Amino acid sequence: MADAAPARLADIAGQAGVSEATVSRVLNGKSGVAAATRQRVLAALDVLGYERPLRLRQRSAGLIGLVIPELTNPIFPAFAQVIEQALASHGYTPVLCTQSPGGATEDELVDQLVERGVTGIVFLSGLHADTTTDPERYTRLAGRGVPFVLINGYNDRVAAPFVSPDDAAATRMAVRHLRDLGHERIGLAVGPARFVPVRRKVAGFLAELGRDAPVQHSLFSVEGGQAAATALLDAGCTGIVCGSDMMALGAIRAARQRGLAVPADVSVTGYDDSDLIAFTDPPLTTLRQPVRAMAGAAVSTLLEEINGDQVPRTEFVFQPELVVRGSTAVAPQRGGD
Repeated sequence: MADAAPARLADIAGQAGVSEATVSRVLNGKSGVAAATRQRVLAALDVLGYERPLRLRQRSAGLIGLVIPELTNPIFPAFAQVIEQALASHGYTPVLCTQSPGGATEDELVDQLVERGVTGIVFLSGLHADTTTDPERYTRLAGRGVPFVLINGYNDRVAAPFVSPDDAAATRMAVRHLRDLGHERIGLAVGPARFVPVRRKVAGFLAELGRDAPVQHSLFSVEGGQAAATALLDAGCTGIVCGSDMMALGAIRAARQRGLAVPADVSVTGYDDSDLIAFTDPPLTTLRQPVRAMAGAAVSTLLEEINGDQVPRTEFVFQPELVVRGSTAVAPQRGGD
């Protein structure tokens, strides 16, 4: 990069933690630089927003489709970003396919990807998670010779690698946290019952509290959380476990509309822990999905499949982590203890 100004070289060197001479060697395609060091320099270029010189641009190893439900829930962009970074680091070009109401269906997106000759596909929270859909679509995809991996949702009728968080363990952790704070009436606000992750969350919740514990199914959205929480507040709940962070924000809204304070009167837990959730009002106690570990496992598994290695047709389950913040507190009846 002969036209690089000294300040620009210095910026890149500082970002990469190497000397300007090393940056110059990499940018001019000279030998004598370790592969890991070269990669740090290229990463610094990307982070600082500089274009890579033409001679340094890798030829794509192939296209990989990433099929996700939508981008309004921040957990999906979080997954997409990590997956795309992992694919790009192995030389693959990610193709993001987003579903939206009235737009292309998952099947239509898959047909488009296959027609474009994709090397593999990653499905995130797709139809594989919906118990009412026909899993034969994935058998047909395998028959077309396209390797794929499925995240969030398991179906034993699909012979493929799955990557999931332990949803049942997550709701159990949330319930135990609220009980430790003295909450006796705890409710669960979750999405539609047809989804595998929802069923697992419900199973973990009921395993802790018994079959009669209050469960409200709604939409995985702020509005859905608000509707579900309204019913749970009617049932006298002082603790509300939510199936997503978006639902938890809706639950907080429902409490405030009644003049209740979170967490003084009502404690709320979320699920996902996408980047902005620590900055809500109050900061949200939530179950953190291990996004980076799950995405890394999905990409590694897919690349093994692409390389012809035999990967177990099973589910790899990752443990969520309880992150305690300001939306949960001691139950109101114990406030004077």
